[in-house]
This record gives sequence, C-alpha cells and structure tokens, in this order.
Amino acid sequence: MTRRVRGSLDGPLLPYGPGFEVALAGRGYSADSIGRHLRLMVHLSRWLAEQQLTAGDLTAGCAQRFLRFRQAQGHAHPASMDGMTPLVDYLLSVGAAPAAEPQAAGPMDALIAQYRRYLLQERGLSPQSSVPHYAGVARRFLAHVSAGTPGELRALTAAAVTGFVLSVHHRRSVGEAKAVSTRLRSFLRYLELEGLTQPGLMAAVPSIAGWELTGLPRAVSAADVGRLLGSCDRGRPAGRRDFAILTVLARLGLRAGEVAALRLGDIDWRAGELVVHGKAGRQDRLPLMQEVGEAVAGWLQDDRPRCASFAVFTRVLAPHRGLSDRAVSGVVRQACVRAGLPPMGSHRLRHTVATQTLRAGGTLPEVGQLLRQRSLAATSLYAKVDRGALAAVARPWPDGVA
Repeated sequence: MTRRVRGSLDGPLLPYGPGFEVALAGRGYSADSIGRHLRLMVHLSRWLAEQQLTAGDLTAGCAQRFLRFRQAQGHAHPASMDGMTPLVDYLLSVGAAPAAEPQAAGPMDALIAQYRRYLLQERGLSPQSSVPHYAGVARRFLAHVSAGTPGELRALTAAAVTGFVLSVHHRRSVGEAKAVSTRLRSFLRYLELEGLTQPGLMAAVPSIAGWELTGLPRAVSAADVGRLLGSCDRGRPAGRRDFAILTVLARLGLRAGEVAALRLGDIDWRAGELVVHGKAGRQDRLPLMQEVGEAVAGWLQDDRPRCASFAVFTRVLAPHRGLSDRAVSGVVRQACVRAGLPPMGSHRLRHTVATQTLRAGGTLPEVGQLLRQRSLAATSLYAKVDRGALAAVARPWPDGVA
C-alpha cells in the first residue's frame, strides 16, 4: 500500500523548498505531481537530519541509500532513481548537492569524442539524428576489435573489419546492414586521415547486396491514412498532438527528423508557409495546406503546454521538451496499433505523398520538389508506381502470341 509523508518541510532542505516548488511549476508539472515531489523532499530532508547529513552530502550513493530506506518503509514512489531526478537535479542546479565527480575518460572515449567533432564540423551531420548513430557504430567496432588505445589500431587487419561487419549484419534488414557499412567506412576513413590505421581498410568492408531502384516504394492507401488519422482521440491533448503530427507527415511528406525539428518561428501564418530544416542544414519553404494548418493550430492554441521549448511538438506531460525523431516515428507506430494496421515507419507516409501526387497527374520533377530531393535519381524510384507513364512506353503484345 502506498504511504504518504505528511507534515511541513524541515531539516537541511528547508531553504530550498519554495524554489523547488517554483521550478516544478515552471516545467509544467501538475499540482498533484508537485505535491508528490514536495512530499519526497520532506521525507529526504528528515532522513538526512536523522543521518546527521546535510544537502552537501547528497551524492548519488547517498540518494541510493535513501531510496532503499524509503522502499523498505513501504513507499511505492519513486520506484527508481529516475523518480528522484527532478529533486536531485534542482539541488544540483542551486549548488546545494555536490556535483558528480567526472569519470576519467579512457583513450577510446577521447577518440570517439574527436570523431563526433569531425562528423559535426567537417561532415556537417545532424547532431540529433545522424551523429549518435555513426558514433554508436564506431564504439561497437572498437569494442569488437578490443582496441584499448589508439596505438593498438595500427595492428588492425582487414579480417577484423570483415568479421565485425558479418557479426552485426546477422538478422538485420538490407537497409540496416547498408547503414552500418556506411557508418563503419566513415569511421575507418577518419582513422586513416588521422594516421591511426594502415591505409586501405575501408575496402575490407563488404558490400551489401541491395541494388538501387530494385524495390517498390510502399505507399499507404487513402483509406488506411484515414484510419491512422481517425485513431487519434482528439478529445485529449496527446490525441490532438498526434493528429497534427500524422497530418503533417501524410500531407507534406516530411521526414520524422524534420517534424521534430519544427520550431514555432518556422510557421508563417500570414504567408501560409512553413520552413523545413532538412538534411545537411538545408532549409526549404513549403506551402502550409489548410488541413495541415488547422491541425497544427488546434494543437498549438488549445493543448500545447506553456514551456520554454520552442519546438512545435512537445511532450504533453512534464518535463515539457521537444519530441525526438524517434518519438515522432513512435506516434506512427502507436497509431498503427490503434487502427489495427501492420506496423510501419513514418517514411511510409512520405512514400504515400509521392505516390498520390503522381497518380493525381504530377510529374517526377514535381515530386522531387515536393519531397525536397536533391537529385532526380532519388525521385526516379517513384516511376515504378506511375502507371500512366509506364503504360505510355509499354510495347503492345505481339499479335498471334498466346
């Protein structure tokens, strides 16, 4: 049974109570949540006093001991250190609790940090959606080859590179396997530029069989798009937010990362335009369709929490921060579950916009402009679903051939 700590705040945390309450309110926590965190603060302050400790003794280990004591007393909240994060973070921010001692970074950690800077500054990759994936492959590769210092990389062999690729490509789709190979080649190129490996190791990364333009873009029918949109409970804030996200994806063909990157200042309501932050720092202006504008405005006017974030789409529950690209993709997957559809990614809706445009009489160059693709080769994939154009170039069936 859940127990509550009653009484006023006293003990070593007494001076920080009012500020903590204001901080929680500023981050959008509800009155019930604020009350729960304040009761936790009361209990922690009493425990510190009983242990003859102060706020300055509240290290991570001390917080863990308090959490175990609290659970032994029969309290259900918090169940883990995550529930103590708002309180501990606040005490850290005001200098009451000691900052965590920095862990000594090893030579491989320093190498990964330098590689991340290279990806950001030299390659211009996105710090949110691309750099973490590239750095993750680099870290897994170093662990696989058991390299503990940069000097050990000089002994790296082509066989070790090939062995890593074969180990991680097991049970992966063709697209995922290609992505791993691309990221590994990038890391090996960086190591060669820095003189840390023997030259030519990039050639040891096996090519993945999966030729361009061999597949068909998998679009979603108009009926299924309607089911996705209709699955959102627009009587609730989260439902109206998800409806707006799905509308943007299904009508404008944005990528998940582009939806997550939308900021309040990117919408020009008077001009009816939307600024999209695409790949490699590219910015494009798209017309704000009435259906899209109404869906986004409904979320912004009635349900978006008042918070410091400038993101268009934020968490409904505190702390209110902008959604990540994975969270945007998660909105699509959750809608599939509600609508009784097979799971799909947000990119399926991008394919749907292109396919519908072609079937409505649009041309491939127009699709490329709508999707903001830099080359016609990337758009040519959709020629396979342009039945009108294919019928025009199809040769008639020879007479007399059964």
